[in-house]
Amino acid sequence: MASTGEPARLGVLIIVENLPVPFDRRVWNEARALRAAGYSVAVICPTGKGFEARQEVIDGIAIYRHPLPEASRAAAYLAEYGAALFWQIVLSLRAWRRMRFDVIHACNPPDTIFLVAAFWKVLFGTRFVFDQHDLCPELYEANFGRRGPLYCVLRGLERMTYRIADVVIATNRSYRRIALERGKVGPDRVFVVRSGPDLERMRIGPSQPALKNGRPFLVGYVGVIGKHEGIEYLLDAVAHIVHERGRRDIQFAVVGGGPELDRMRAAVERLGIGAFVSFPGRVPDEALLAWLNTADVCVNPDEVNDMNDKSTMNKIMEYMALAKPIVQFDVTEGRFSAQAASLYARPNDALSFAAAILELIDDPMERARMGAFGRERIERALAWTYEVPKLLAAYDAVAAKRRRRSSRRGRVLRELPATSSCATTAIAGSSRPALTSTGARSRAPCEEECQPSDPALVRNSGEGRIEQPEPAERPGACAALLDELETGMKKKADFDRAADEFLAPTPRLVRFFSSRRLLLRTDRALGAFGTGDARRIDG
Repeated sequence: MASTGEPARLGVLIIVENLPVPFDRRVWNEARALRAAGYSVAVICPTGKGFEARQEVIDGIAIYRHPLPEASRAAAYLAEYGAALFWQIVLSLRAWRRMRFDVIHACNPPDTIFLVAAFWKVLFGTRFVFDQHDLCPELYEANFGRRGPLYCVLRGLERMTYRIADVVIATNRSYRRIALERGKVGPDRVFVVRSGPDLERMRIGPSQPALKNGRPFLVGYVGVIGKHEGIEYLLDAVAHIVHERGRRDIQFAVVGGGPELDRMRAAVERLGIGAFVSFPGRVPDEALLAWLNTADVCVNPDEVNDMNDKSTMNKIMEYMALAKPIVQFDVTEGRFSAQAASLYARPNDALSFAAAILELIDDPMERARMGAFGRERIERALAWTYEVPKLLAAYDAVAAKRRRRSSRRGRVLRELPATSSCATTAIAGSSRPALTSTGARSRAPCEEECQPSDPALVRNSGEGRIEQPEPAERPGACAALLDELETGMKKKADFDRAADEFLAPTPRLVRFFSSRRLLLRTDRALGAFGTGDARRIDG
């Protein structure tokens, strides 16, 4: 359990938009870790191949899925994000009916989920944890090769997300630095939780020679097939190896799905390397492990740009967990993760990438050494088991913030101690008690001239309450300050009284919006939007 948190009383709603769960391994690892620590956990995510059920429970975690169009053009992203935002609000209402969550844990992209968190935070005081998986402005620039109005909008959304987040979880130090510098987030609110592989899932197993298509060697890639994953560089490297270097002994496998899959298949035929490249598509874990365990070399051809340079790629960690030597372009976080487990080609240079692949294929001793180094690095430093305490520490900070908030409310109602400063003494005579911090701030100007123990300033009634001296008893150096404080407190009391009258209907409004009758009616009204094969989740 979390060492200082309140897991027995905290419910967590995780929202992720770009991948289904449990296919998104990082989100699933986080959900399972929180569940194991005693938190109640639910997840909102899109549907996907093999994850079509709209509602189900896995390992005690309720999963709510929604349909989502996949954007390939800039304008289409508005439709995708709008649809995702609609379903996230709908399903968060549905989740609230079954679990009164205390924390919304948002995993970007996109940086619009803060709107859902803001709704619950304003009405119900729900805490907001921002789990930054991608840099959305840099992602937009990488996809479309330009900046523009949408880039500025994304920067604004990122800034708003940072601003309302109670805690920010960064996947590496580069992201943490951006949260501190660009997001202006306090260092005590940013926690680095890396995407370490789960060694129970990433198991080293036997090779399956049939996957090599009759050739001695297999080079494997696993991941999303999108615009900024650099698959074009890999295919150009394959064409160079096959046509220019005359190598017919290597099979290449590109495992995964994405918006660019069809275009990459067409490029393979255009380059004349169709017999040397396999596209299994998105596959389940068993098939994924079979491809990776069979591979002699694994590659990460991610294009070198601002986003990829600062991002930690899950595929790198998975290659290392299976003791595979790696070839990638030289990027900051990729080098930090792999270190001596990888060769580093010149940025965005397909010929350099091809040369590094051939260097490893022709040196089995070096492949073994690099693979062993990568596996040891995962076991000793980067496995998911090392990240769980960091995740729970972030949630400890969320729980501590909730306790501080409750403590501040309770402190207003408590009596001030008999050792308060002269300024606090003056405040104690007003109709509303004041926070101790107010007295502490007001103590400094006259601390040397009027100590709290001065009998001319403070009389104790014997009941632990401090009484204000008569004005004639005040030293001249403090009289003006005390009069000013009294006047300020009277104005504050008048303001508080007016605010209380103005906000009097608010509790009724909150009770109305949180009533089971309203949520049930809303859920039924929205049921027409496609919950056909949904299975009921108990409790």
